[in-house]
Amino acid sequence: MKKTYVIGHQHPDTDSVCSAIGYAALLNRNGQDAYIPACCGKLNAESQYALKKFGVEEPVLVLNVEPAVSDLSRIHPEKALGSTPTIDVIHQMDEKDMRNLPIIDESGKLLGLVSEHGLARAYVSNTKMDTLAVSPIPVETLTRILHGEIRVKKHDVLEGSVYISIDALHVILSRITEKDIAIVGDDEPTQLALVSAGIAALIIADSAPVGPRLLASAEARGVTVIATDADAFGVANLIHLTLPAERIMSTDVPRVRLEDTIEYVQQVVSNAKYRAACVVDADGKLLGTISRNTLMEDAAKSVILLDHNEYGQAVPGIESADILEIIDHHRLGAMTTLKPIRFDMEPVGSTCTIIARRYREAGITPSKEIAGVLLSGILSDTLGLKMSTTTRVDVDMVAYLSAHAEVDAEEYAQELISEGMALAGVSQGALLERDTKEFTLSAKRVVIAQILVPTYEYAAARKDEIYAALQEKLKEPHAPDMYIALYTSVAEMGSDMFAVAEDKMLAAALHWDKPMHLPGVVSRKKDFVPKFGHILASL
Repeated sequence: MKKTYVIGHQHPDTDSVCSAIGYAALLNRNGQDAYIPACCGKLNAESQYALKKFGVEEPVLVLNVEPAVSDLSRIHPEKALGSTPTIDVIHQMDEKDMRNLPIIDESGKLLGLVSEHGLARAYVSNTKMDTLAVSPIPVETLTRILHGEIRVKKHDVLEGSVYISIDALHVILSRITEKDIAIVGDDEPTQLALVSAGIAALIIADSAPVGPRLLASAEARGVTVIATDADAFGVANLIHLTLPAERIMSTDVPRVRLEDTIEYVQQVVSNAKYRAACVVDADGKLLGTISRNTLMEDAAKSVILLDHNEYGQAVPGIESADILEIIDHHRLGAMTTLKPIRFDMEPVGSTCTIIARRYREAGITPSKEIAGVLLSGILSDTLGLKMSTTTRVDVDMVAYLSAHAEVDAEEYAQELISEGMALAGVSQGALLERDTKEFTLSAKRVVIAQILVPTYEYAAARKDEIYAALQEKLKEPHAPDMYIALYTSVAEMGSDMFAVAEDKMLAAALHWDKPMHLPGVVSRKKDFVPKFGHILASL
């Protein structure tokens, strides 16, 4: 069954992480493992604490959902060893209807590729053949290729030049050595003379009779005798095809990895003269072959998005993914899909609230571990049910989950939020990365970071450091138009806003030359974004 990633937004917070874990567990409740909880960034200290407290594994890290080679359901597994005779490679290609066949060594490493183009170049384009010879080849293999029969076997392996008995006998005898092979027809005197010369093997062609005198002489002189129905020139052609594949293969083979994107591989394949590419692992071992037909498959990753519904907040590559469902509690974003999907967006304090309610409505009791992580997500996103976003549903779900998690919700909320701050020894630049979300407001890209602090004093004492970190963010590649940081005091239930913008005139119009004190502003999505969006639209 195809895997589906259940994943939250970039810069994951506890709600996005825990809702993904909880929903994947609900979907996998019948023992399947088709739904994989995932995250697209490093977990913050609060999320790590929550998972550790309830003994739950971290979700899988997925940094991009653009389809990759690993998402293809099938790549061609066919291959051949470098020692395989070329004729066997040709038969394999014909049997499998393949235009290319990868060649590997004994350890599985890719050596090269035998292609129709390469075969034509090796056996058709050359007007003058090289000296006919056989590389080391087992006698049984040579006999099989010649469709022949071993009449006398005195060697296990043959290697040497091959002579056809068309020249004068004395000419052949002056050239031939004890390692060589001779092809002869129905000419017993020549057969006996060649055996007497002490050659390695004699091939009797064209269904010629093999007489007892020849057999006796071959036994006595240690000469292997093979009989075949093919004529002398047919035997010569077949022997030319006994060359090992590594002798005629091409080595300029396009190589790709499992993690390479389909878009990249399509370019590689279309630009390759073989119209194919070989998939290898980190050690160069062959995993399979990709052709143009392989790339016609729809390899889009299936995803369920939680705690967001905007492209700017989603895992990279989301535009090419197959979105099956979205569950969120924020404003309506601008995502579109090619087919109808389930979209559950409710004005509650946490996505974990929605997931917990699905458990209860389905009559399914969450395990202690799942109840604990879902509880963590709600308490984190509502600051222990104190934020303005808190609803009656959130309160009900906290009571429901805390009973199954066997914890006191109020005590655990204080414990969780305290662990989540973890401010000591952390730079402002690092803090700005912990909990950020990107919005498009009045056609401008706006990143809003939120940092929980014990009191207003924390930000006031670090004003210069905070502004310096924000200015550095604007210098980064693909920086937004505006970068805003809300330092939210848990004790006073309000925030101080620090903000910078690329447009200096806009920053001046918004009076961003100093921090702005915002009493009662605790929720980014409810208390800040709507009002700020209206202000920006009015300028």
